[in-house]
Amino acid sequence: MLRRHAAAALAVVPVLAFPAGAQAASVHDDHRVPSQKAHFDLQAHRGGIGMTTEESLQGFAKAMRLGVTTLELDTHVTKDQKVVVNHDRQISAQKCADTGPVRAGDPMYPYVGKYIKDLTLAQIKTMDCGYQQLPGFPQQEQVKGFRMVELKDVLNLVKSYHADKVKLNIETKVEAGAPEQTAPREVFVRRVYEEIHRSGIEKQVTVQSFDWGALKAMHKLAPKYPLVALTNYDFLEVGKPGASPWLGGIDADDYDGDFVKAASAIPGVTTLSPVYGMPQNGTVADPGFTFYVNKKMVADAHKRGLTVVPWTCDDGATIEALMDMGIDGLITNYPDHVRDIMAKRGMHLPKAYPAPRHH
Repeated sequence: MLRRHAAAALAVVPVLAFPAGAQAASVHDDHRVPSQKAHFDLQAHRGGIGMTTEESLQGFAKAMRLGVTTLELDTHVTKDQKVVVNHDRQISAQKCADTGPVRAGDPMYPYVGKYIKDLTLAQIKTMDCGYQQLPGFPQQEQVKGFRMVELKDVLNLVKSYHADKVKLNIETKVEAGAPEQTAPREVFVRRVYEEIHRSGIEKQVTVQSFDWGALKAMHKLAPKYPLVALTNYDFLEVGKPGASPWLGGIDADDYDGDFVKAASAIPGVTTLSPVYGMPQNGTVADPGFTFYVNKKMVADAHKRGLTVVPWTCDDGATIEALMDMGIDGLITNYPDHVRDIMAKRGMHLPKAYPAPRHH
C-alpha cells in the first residue's frame, strides 16, 4: 500500500513541477474556473441519441446546427487498426443488423455479436446500424442504412462546418476490466492519437476514458491534450484491497476513496466526469436515488482548477439540481432540452453552426 502510495505521489510531480507547462496551460493558470453563466459545456452524448441515430454523421451535424459546446463520442480499434466511432465493444443486435458477408464463406460471419477488435473495417461497414429506432428514444430520427463511421470522418465533418469553437470529447473505450475484449491499450491509444494529430484540429479535442491507464498513455504521447477522467463510482473500488484495474495503478483508498483527489493524480487531467448519481439513470423524483456529484465534489475540483462535467443526465429537474451544485457542463442525450434549460436560466448558449454550402 505504502509503496503504491509513493508511486502515486510521484505521478503528481510532473503536474506540480511545471506550473507553466502544458498541463497548466489547459487548466486555468489562476485556478479559477469560468462561471456557469459565462460558460457551460453542453455535450451531445454520442451526438445526441435522443435526437438522432447514435454516433452518425447526421447526428453530429444536427448537434452542431442546434448549437452545442462539445460533441461526445466513443472510439474502438478494428482488427486492421482503423479507429471507428462506436459505443459498444461488441456489435449490438439492438443497434446493428447483418446484411451479408464481405465475401462468400467468411468464417467471421455473422458479424453482429462479434468484438470490434476481431473485425476488419470492411466487415464492419457491411452492417446496417440504423435499421431501427433505438428503443427508449421515441423522438430519435432514424438514419436508415447507417454504416459505422471512422473517427477521421467525424473530425472532417467538424472541419467542413468550420466549427472552430466546437470541441470533440473523444473516449478511448479500453475495457480495463476485460482487456482481451478490446484492442491492446498501447495500440488503441496510439491509433486514436494518430487520427487526432493528423486531423489538424487537435486543439479542439479532449480525450476521456474510464481507463486511467489509457489517460496516462495518452499523456505520454500528447502532453498538451486536456484529459478527462471518467468514473461510474464502482470502478473506484473504494474499500477493496489493491488498486482497481480501471485507475491506471492508483489505489483510490490511498486518496481516502476521494474521486477528485485520485483523478487529479493523473497527469494532464483537466476535467472530472463522474456518473451524476445512483442508480445510473435515476432522477431526483425516484425513491432510493442518490446524487454522486455534490457541492463539495464540485468545490474541491474547482480548488484544483478542474472542471466537473457529469454523465449522462436527461431529466429536467435532476439537471437543474446538478446545475445548482455548480457543475461546469453536462453530457446529455437531449442537448436540445438542456439548451432550453440553459436559456431559461439566462446562461450563455453555445454557437449554432449552419450547414456548409456545397460548392
